[in-house]
Amino acid sequence: MRVLIVDDEEPARDRLREMLRPFGDMEVVGEASDGQEAIGKIGKLKPELVLMDIQMPGCSGLEVAASLPEPRPRIIFCTAFDQYAVDAFELHALDYLLKPVARTRLEASLQRARNQPAPDETALTKALRQTAPAARFLARSRGRVRVIPQKDVFYFASEQGLSKLCTAQHEYWMDPTLTELEKRADPAQFFRISRAALVRLDAVREVIPLIGGHGQLELRNSIRLDVSRRRMKELLARLQGMP
Repeated sequence: MRVLIVDDEEPARDRLREMLRPFGDMEVVGEASDGQEAIGKIGKLKPELVLMDIQMPGCSGLEVAASLPEPRPRIIFCTAFDQYAVDAFELHALDYLLKPVARTRLEASLQRARNQPAPDETALTKALRQTAPAARFLARSRGRVRVIPQKDVFYFASEQGLSKLCTAQHEYWMDPTLTELEKRADPAQFFRISRAALVRLDAVREVIPLIGGHGQLELRNSIRLDVSRRRMKELLARLQGMP
């Protein structure tokens, strides 16, 4: 089983690597020191199992897991903070290990990973969809993974089967579908104006009704987007602060 170790502390990564050494069926294919690096290496190395810390600079282990496209690898969270692992993932993650990781607990977790079918729509995936709205999003740019705060997002768009995150001046490509992004975005801040676009309401400058009931909206960076007929009335209500 191909394993990726993700932790911002080098001694913690070294310890996990040494603890995995006796298990001949576990091949450590790489390490990552933060969430951004983890996203890139998961996409490149295709690990079947990820041992990942939760609190890390830039973006947390939970945000990394939530940003991964399907099928996701098996994920075992390794953390010193039991409020994340116990309260949020006791019934949903493959497993959680409290630091310092005990050898017996690691062995039991690895056996659970062996017994679990290949990743698909796992309980972890469903749990992540029910977590609090994302405070930031991860997007690709020139071979790197950028962390984009929610407040900087103007809109998400779907183009030819790909997802795009747009800020006031830049565009970034993402792996999650527009529907997945809609589920992760704060519903109080974002609104789906059509099958092809999800906008942040605070980025809207004006709405332009058109003949036939549909319309356009103009964002604060002068970009115009089409609003579907069935979304116009609800969009205007949302912009007025109505539920």
